[in-house]
Amino acid sequence: MSSATDEPNIEYRNLAEPLRRAIGERYLTYALSTIMHRALPDVRDGLKPVHRRILYAMRELRLNSSGGFRKSAKISGDVMGNYHPHGDGAIYDAMVRLAQEFNVRYPLVDGQGNFGNVDGDNPAASRYTEARMTAVAEALLAGLDENAVDFRPNYDGTLSEPVVLPAAFPNLLANGSSGIAVGMATNIPPHNIGQLCDACIHLAKAKNSERVRDETLIDCVEGPDFPTGGVIVEPREAIAEAYRTGRGGFRTRASWSVEDLGRGQWQVVVTEIPYQVQKGRLIERLAEAIQTRKIPALADVRDESADDVRIVLEPRSRNVEPEVLMSMAFRTTDLEVRFSMNMNVLIDGVTPKVASLKDVLRAFLDHRREVLQRRSKFRRDKIDHRLEVLEGFMTAFLNLDRVIDIIRYDEDPKPALMREVWSKDHVRAASEKDYRSPPPGDGELSEIQVDAILNMRLRSLRRLEELELRKEFDELTRERADIEDLLESEDLQWRAIADQLRDIKREFGDERRTRFGEAVEIEDVPLEAMIDREPVTVVCSKMGWIRAMSGHVDLSREFKFKDGDGPRHAFHAETTDRLLLLGTNGRFYTISVANLPGGRGMGEPVRLMVDLPNESDIAALLVHRPGQRLLVASSAGFGFVVSEDEVVAQTRAGKQVLNVKADATAAACRSVDGDHVAVVGRNRKMLLFPV
Repeated sequence: MSSATDEPNIEYRNLAEPLRRAIGERYLTYALSTIMHRALPDVRDGLKPVHRRILYAMRELRLNSSGGFRKSAKISGDVMGNYHPHGDGAIYDAMVRLAQEFNVRYPLVDGQGNFGNVDGDNPAASRYTEARMTAVAEALLAGLDENAVDFRPNYDGTLSEPVVLPAAFPNLLANGSSGIAVGMATNIPPHNIGQLCDACIHLAKAKNSERVRDETLIDCVEGPDFPTGGVIVEPREAIAEAYRTGRGGFRTRASWSVEDLGRGQWQVVVTEIPYQVQKGRLIERLAEAIQTRKIPALADVRDESADDVRIVLEPRSRNVEPEVLMSMAFRTTDLEVRFSMNMNVLIDGVTPKVASLKDVLRAFLDHRREVLQRRSKFRRDKIDHRLEVLEGFMTAFLNLDRVIDIIRYDEDPKPALMREVWSKDHVRAASEKDYRSPPPGDGELSEIQVDAILNMRLRSLRRLEELELRKEFDELTRERADIEDLLESEDLQWRAIADQLRDIKREFGDERRTRFGEAVEIEDVPLEAMIDREPVTVVCSKMGWIRAMSGHVDLSREFKFKDGDGPRHAFHAETTDRLLLLGTNGRFYTISVANLPGGRGMGEPVRLMVDLPNESDIAALLVHRPGQRLLVASSAGFGFVVSEDEVVAQTRAGKQVLNVKADATAAACRSVDGDHVAVVGRNRKMLLFPV
C-alpha cells in the first residue's frame, strides 16, 4: 500500500513554443482545411464536399429521377450523420441551392414544395419539402459502381465516400460556383452545357492542347449563360481577356421591351432580371428611386409577375424616350449589375489555382480520360470473369452426363469437378456402383467455373445450348478486344470521350438564355424634357409650406393654410419650370416644379427639398427664366445685378451668391426689366440710378 507522501508517477514535458509559430501553424492548418474541404470546388466535378455528399447520399437512398421523393429532412439528416458532420441547416441550404432553377443553370436536385423564389423569399423548412435527383445529377454520378473514382473513409471510418464524382460533363462551368475561403475566394458564372461540350470536343481532338488558341475556345463558349437570362453588355475583348486570365467581370442588364398602349402612351416591361438579383429587393429599389426622384423620368413601377418575370415601368411623360428611361434605371438600380469572375479552383482536389478557361476544360478532360480508363478496366475484368464462366458452361454442356453423375453420386462434387479431365471420353454410370470418382490431380475447371456450374438451376439445363453460349462468348471476346485496343490507343480514348460529350449535348443541351448586346451611351437629357408641360399655380406660405395646384387659378382667391399660417407667395408656372429660392442667408436654391407636392393638401415644408437652415427664412421665390437678370440686395444696402443662369444650384445645399454680414440679411430679389432702379430707404429718401 502506497503512503500519502508518494508522488504519482507523472512525466512532465515542456511543451512551450514560440507564439508566432504556434499560431501560424494552427491557422495554416485551419486555412488549408477550409480551402480543401469547404469553400473551393474541385475542378473535376465542380462540386464542394457538401454538394458531393448530398448527391451521394441521395444516390444511396435510391432517389433517382424516375423514382419517388423523400423528405428533405431525411436527406439532410443522412448527409449529416453519415458524411458531413456539420449543421443540418447548412446542408439543407446547400441542397436548396441545387434545386433552385434561378440559381443553377442545370438543377441537380428536383425539389417538391417551397424551395424559395426569385423574389428572395426563404424556402420552407426541411420537414415540409421533398426532393430527389435530376437526370443531370445522375450523369455526374454515372460510373461509381464501375470503379471510376477513388473512395475514402467517412469522418468516423464506418462508411466510404467518393473523393470526386465521375462527372460526365464540365459541371464547374455549367452550373458555376462561389465561395469564400481563408485568404482567397472563388466566383464562377454558369455556362451553356452545349457550348461547353463543343469546346471540350474541340480540345479533345487536338493532339496538344497548347496548340489550341484561347480565341478558338471562346468562339465555342461565347460567355456566361445565366439561368435568369438577361443581356451581357461587356465587350468581346474584355470577355476574352477574362477567360484567358481566369479573372474579369461581366456587365449584365435586364431584358426589356416597350409595349404600345395607344394614343401615344407606352410602358416598359422587364421580362428578365440579372443573375442573383432578388426581384423583391429590385422593386423596392425602383420605388425608392421614384420617391427620391433619382429616376425623374419614372412615374410608377408594378410587379405583374406570375410564372414569368414581368415588371412594368410607367414613364412620367410620353415625351421621354424609352432608352433614356432605361439608361437612368440601369445606372441607379440593379437592373444592371457586374458579375466578377474569379476561377479559383482546386486542381486534383489539393492545389488551389486561378485557372483559365483552357485550364479548366483540360483538367476536366484529363479526369474524364482517367474515368474512361478505370471503367474500361473494370469492364474488362467483368468480361474476363464471364468468359471464364462461359468456358465452364460449355465444358459442362459437352459433358453433361458426366457432370450429372458427379453431382448425383460423388460425396463432394465440387473438388471432384475440379479434378476431372474433360478432354477424354466418359461412360455414364448406370448406378452408384458403376460411378468412378475422378482421380487425384489438377483438372481443367477452376473454382469459379465449378461454383457457377453447381449454382446453375436444373431448369436452365434445357436452355444451356451450345450455340447461345458460343454466341455470347464470341460477343464478349470481341468486346474485350475492343477494350484492349481502347486502353492501348490514346486517339481512341479521346474519340470515345468526344462521343460521350456529344451524347451529353443531345440529352441536356439547350438554347442560350443570356444574350449579348451593346451598352449604348445615352446623353443626359434635361429634366424638363422628361415632364409633360402643364400649367400649375405655386403657393408658398409664411411658414415655408409649398405646393403646386393644377392649372392657373385666380391668384386673388383665398387659399387654405395651417392654423397660424398665411400666404406669402402665389404665382403661375408650368411643370417644366424651375423655381429660384433666395434665403435670407444669401444662398440661392433650385426646386423643380414637377417635384412639388400636389395642391390637395397643405403641401410640404420647403426645407424637405433644400437645405435651408432653420435660422434662415425665404427672402424671395420666383420662376427661373433663362437669360433674365436679377437685382439682389441685402438689408445693409449692398447689392448687384446677376444673371439668373449663374444662380441656378445643382445640389440641395444651394449656391452662395450674396455675402451678408452677421447683422444683415438678404432682403430683395427683383427681375431687371427696365434701365433704372429706384430705391427708397428707411429715411424716406429715394435713390435713382441706372442698371
